[in-house]
Amino acid sequence: MRNNVVIWLASAWFIVFSEWTFVRADELDLSPIIEQHQMIPMRDGKHLSAWLYFPPGKGPWPVIFEQRYAGVRGEGTRKTAARLAAEGFVVAMVNYRGTWDSEGTWVGYRALGWGELKDGYDTCEWLGTQTWSNGKVGTFGSSQAGYAQNFLAITQPPHLTCQYMVDTGLSLFHEGYRIGGTTRPQRFKSLEQNCRNPEDNRHLLEEWYQHPHFDEYWKAEDCSLHFDKMNVPCFTIGSWYDFMNQGSIASFRGRQMLGGANSRGHQQLIIGPWLHGRLNKTNQVGELQYPETATWPEHEHMVRWFGYWLRGDVTGVEKEPAVRYYVMGAAGEPDAPGNEWRTADDFPPAADFRPYYLHADKSLTTSVDESPAAVLAWESDPGKPMQIPGTSFPGAMDARAFESQAEVLTFTTEHLESPIEWTGRIRAELFLSSTAKDTDIIVRVSDVYPDGRSILICDYPWRMRYREGLDHEVLMTPGEITPVAFDVGWISQIFAKGHRIRVTVASTGAPLYEPNPQNGKPLTIEFPEDAEAATNTLHLSGRAASRILAPIPVRND
Repeated sequence: MRNNVVIWLASAWFIVFSEWTFVRADELDLSPIIEQHQMIPMRDGKHLSAWLYFPPGKGPWPVIFEQRYAGVRGEGTRKTAARLAAEGFVVAMVNYRGTWDSEGTWVGYRALGWGELKDGYDTCEWLGTQTWSNGKVGTFGSSQAGYAQNFLAITQPPHLTCQYMVDTGLSLFHEGYRIGGTTRPQRFKSLEQNCRNPEDNRHLLEEWYQHPHFDEYWKAEDCSLHFDKMNVPCFTIGSWYDFMNQGSIASFRGRQMLGGANSRGHQQLIIGPWLHGRLNKTNQVGELQYPETATWPEHEHMVRWFGYWLRGDVTGVEKEPAVRYYVMGAAGEPDAPGNEWRTADDFPPAADFRPYYLHADKSLTTSVDESPAAVLAWESDPGKPMQIPGTSFPGAMDARAFESQAEVLTFTTEHLESPIEWTGRIRAELFLSSTAKDTDIIVRVSDVYPDGRSILICDYPWRMRYREGLDHEVLMTPGEITPVAFDVGWISQIFAKGHRIRVTVASTGAPLYEPNPQNGKPLTIEFPEDAEAATNTLHLSGRAASRILAPIPVRND
């Protein structure tokens, strides 16, 4: 009863606060842009809530729209939409089914794509056939709105002409709900705040947990299986300090190589030293400040992209390189190599993979630890996890607060005598034993500055029960040495002379990574009372020499 009261009070406060925010926001003067609410009909009779922004003058105009579950009535969102409309586009901000004022049941992304419901298709076609539309429709947005664009492209609505994705994803299992096989129920419980009926979200979580493996259920939300149906030009932005960079790069490559005739050769990708999100691609990132050239003019470029594809404007955007990527260097060190843009026809560039071995003395070298049976052990207690604050990847930040915690291992090179570049995908190949049947392994890579700062570049978790594939579980045998290999993340970094390279290994890092119960039982939404603490051991020598593989670019000169 007490819990129900708390939930009711929290919900009531959320509604009151939201309405107060909306009333205040409705006082916003966007003139000469006209803002209009519209309920767009879907094929099953339900209607999605959309806010339309019309340019001054008389149409018809091209239309661009964003789909998302997050609210669209904040002041920043409305100003951004109005700014785009001022460039001569009708802009539509559309909420997913079952969120905010949109009708129907919240089912996550499942109503957007190629299933029985095609909310993305129906929205696009409604927008493309109005009297104020010129019949050409584009889409934009980041993260959740990036996923939505990939879902939409597969359905091939006739009026969809081009797309603009930022920090996007392809597979909800791999890049959303089950990163590295881990679960994050507390993170996804919070999605109920977007729902007309919060219980819809609870039912959806229960449905997810009935499918612990990558099965047919999850394949219905995996866009990477349908690149051949994607057939429109797309500009994709990826960010080095974002785990979803894997989705941005994979989306570009899949569309460019496997897409339809209007897709192949009409994809462009840019990757810069940025964090996850949209309209945040500046040179100030986390605790670092890069040169001004690291800034990307997202709004201005989006206008050029849509202007060319939707209006036929002469912008030259179609002649620009297929790939642009920023090679990061030491921030704040003017003479350090890197901090420059490169262009290419494809990504990643050719690379050789150099092994860096983890040693019992906490060093990181290109040679194997020769100590007999070299190991390092640590405690993994889900009831007392190590701490990584927040729910977003803390890239471009000093990671020493985490690295100094008791059950965290760090492995660091000597000070570099000359610069070294890593460009490509880092892979971990580890050998682990545990007193538990299941545990997590988190691997991080940092650039250690001469003043001691350990600037986090990328990390990734892996749940050991999925070490042989995400389509089935294999529990560990306690005490047995078990290999596990997985990709840690994409990188393009020149580690400067005098810097050091650090690899960090741990099993917990909450609340960013919600702990593994380690009891070997089926995973549950609510954390179990019989979770187990364990001793985990990393093996470092002989045939069980744990290492990471670093992508060293192949030079053709």
